[in-house]
Amino acid sequence: MAWSSGKDSAWALHEIRKNGAYEIVGALTTVTDDFGRVSMHGVREDLLRAQLDAARLRSIVVRIPYPCPNDVYEQRMADVLAQAKSEGVTHVVFGDIFLADIRSYRETRLSAVGMTAVFPLWQRPTDQLARDMISAGVVAHLATIDLAKLPPSFAGRRFDSALLSELPPDVDPCGENGEFHSFVAAGPMFTHPIDVVTGETVVRDGFAYADLMRG
Repeated sequence: MAWSSGKDSAWALHEIRKNGAYEIVGALTTVTDDFGRVSMHGVREDLLRAQLDAARLRSIVVRIPYPCPNDVYEQRMADVLAQAKSEGVTHVVFGDIFLADIRSYRETRLSAVGMTAVFPLWQRPTDQLARDMISAGVVAHLATIDLAKLPPSFAGRRFDSALLSELPPDVDPCGENGEFHSFVAAGPMFTHPIDVVTGETVVRDGFAYADLMRG
């Protein structure tokens, strides 16, 4: 399972487990070593560990530097995937919804190591998908905001119906274009909720990061 700590990968896990087509044996997460946080999402590693404990998943961390050249990223991913393949892993599940170029990239990289990508949320209407998650009890907070799309006040906010109603028309309800990234604290994919509190918001490189911490 490609695990970003956000709602889409968490919901993809829920969908895969519900249909029973695959056995999920681990969660693959990229962590930026310089910060000790999930790449792009800015989530602390202790929160990541708490998530995977609640999701009953073995953690597989790919550590990258900051900044990370693309060739370094691709080599470290390839090394981890090759190890997983040697242990019998045949597929990797992703939470992508409609970005065809991202899907093609993932399929090409996995094909190079003899593995197959799976996209259980592909082409779902994101407005309905967002509401399905909320209705099912998914509790998520916006961890990272692209300041070109949203004001910093959205950082740390709960992903709920009120937030959806306040998103500008050009912002995807699931943030699929990178407008925001989230952290999931509860939902049907977890055995128990994770208590979180929101600390300060840090602005860096055009993004606002909410410092989420264990409650």
